[in-house]
Amino acid sequence: MHWAQLLSDRRMGADKQPGATSNTGRVARSEFERDYDRLVFSPAFRRLQNKTQVFPLPRTIFVHNRLTHSLEVSCLGRSLGNMVASCLQERHRREGGIPFIPAVSSIVSAACLAHDLGNPPFGHSGERAIGAYFREGNGRRWEELVRREGGRWEDFLLFEGNANGFRLLTHQFIGRRPGGFALTYSTTASIIKYPYSSLLGAGRPKFGFFATEEETMRGLADELGLIQQSREPLAYARHPLVFLVEAADDICYQIMDIEDAYKMGILSYDETRELILPFFSAEEQGEVLSTLRLISDRNEQIGYLRSKAINLMVEEAASIFLDSETEILSGKLSRPLIRLSSPRIVEAYDRCSQVAWERIYRAREVLDVELAGHRIFSALLDSLVEAQMSPEHLYSQALLGRVSSQYDTRRSTVYGRIQCALDFISGMTDIYALDLYRQITGMSLPAI
Repeated sequence: MHWAQLLSDRRMGADKQPGATSNTGRVARSEFERDYDRLVFSPAFRRLQNKTQVFPLPRTIFVHNRLTHSLEVSCLGRSLGNMVASCLQERHRREGGIPFIPAVSSIVSAACLAHDLGNPPFGHSGERAIGAYFREGNGRRWEELVRREGGRWEDFLLFEGNANGFRLLTHQFIGRRPGGFALTYSTTASIIKYPYSSLLGAGRPKFGFFATEEETMRGLADELGLIQQSREPLAYARHPLVFLVEAADDICYQIMDIEDAYKMGILSYDETRELILPFFSAEEQGEVLSTLRLISDRNEQIGYLRSKAINLMVEEAASIFLDSETEILSGKLSRPLIRLSSPRIVEAYDRCSQVAWERIYRAREVLDVELAGHRIFSALLDSLVEAQMSPEHLYSQALLGRVSSQYDTRRSTVYGRIQCALDFISGMTDIYALDLYRQITGMSLPAI
């Protein structure tokens, strides 16, 4: 792969022309900066403020939701992009004309904003609840019909927020422009962490696009020169900047989840401190502890430790990316940058992951969200798919009247009807999903 082709400002859904330029004579934003602004002002991004990150939103203290998480990841992505871009510009100066600065930081920060847009309500438990519905719930009854008509059942069985995000950003829903959000090809490609279909998902943890977006993925890969690793099932090498987006996300959520657990009282001050200090060398720990003595507020102490650990990992990730450039451009690097860090950092990171799994992700508050998600998604999917199967029924007409006009409830295939239901549900906020569930089950009735 070649940087000159990988950094394309052509927009999804546009004909083969470079990005538009301003004719006003004023300094214009770059196309990649427009991507960032377009995402910030989108309804899909605003809805992240009421989507669970890990913890249900408490009334007494503030923990992360999807919106604050995405903003923080974007900040780290911008820093990573700036560090990498300046070195790449110097490294490739003889090639000339490659806009590493400021393109890389703008692309990465915008992609970081978008990386969670496809996630359904109730955090990762929402994804698991949807998959469970088709694997072991009422959704199993549709498998034979979907397969018989040639649909890809694995898209539902392994439902994946990353693939759904790619669909959200690129699909022309009713009333939308061609290309969906019409982001640049480079920004769009930089969110595709798993650039292969669900037919490979069973042997891997995740996948990157549904059957309906396969042709879109082919066009994107052709435009950017992504290496095709398999024709059937379709698979490509990652766009190189995906590694920076992934690193920003990995660094941010792991450390911020630990801090949130401290704020929630799940982890004590001493436990939290002892989880973060091992990221630093003995010499660094001495400097960190010296500064901690100047801070009397324990919340501020944990915040300081968190910021120092994040900065350390960001610098290391940028260095690893630059050292691995050749391997990345050849499509041979398969491990996340965080896994290539120094043994000390990997060991500390793994310890945080272990504690997060044992103490945070299995905490009662988090499990309560997961239990609710299973019940809510099952009821919503049952009702919405059945309504599309029998649209002439009075109840179906009333329920489908609640579905946004951008979603096509008149699709002819079972696959299409299920996908329509998932499009609608995955775009909901936590509160809206809960309210609709209460209404269709009769638990909440209009005031009379």
